[in-house]
Amino acid sequence: MRVVVQRVASASVTVDEKLVSEIGKGLLLFHAVAHDDNSADLDYLTNKVANLRVFEDDEGRMNRSLLDIGGEALVVSQFTLYGDCRKGRRPSFIDAAAPDRAEALYQQFIQALSNTGVPVKAGIFQAMMDVKLVNDGPVTILLDSSKLF
Repeated sequence: MRVVVQRVASASVTVDEKLVSEIGKGLLLFHAVAHDDNSADLDYLTNKVANLRVFEDDEGRMNRSLLDIGGEALVVSQFTLYGDCRKGRRPSFIDAAAPDRAEALYQQFIQALSNTGVPVKAGIFQAMMDVKLVNDGPVTILLDSSKLF
């Protein structure tokens, strides 16, 4: 499972020119599921995202988490995080999970993150979305649960 974490001042998702979700200060999370991901991957990334210290403390150090600052999360499904461009000119998505499995783990991730106390909003799975964000920093971090095992 991969999550691209972007610290934002605000972010929103629009589908067919209709606002679907928006957040203020917090994290925009682009989320992708690999074909072999399981509950251990889900648990690891849920805990990591909720407690990732990427917000500044009073001394200007990245020392506070989403939970510490009372920030929000906006989760957007993005299977293209598993695009493999090493061969040829078109990405291969062979490592990405099938849509039904990916959607189930996407929804479980949203629920698990919400269960930590983080206010969570989401995009629409498999929709063509316009994602707008105001980067804060910018701070962008790639989390990959496969790097654990």
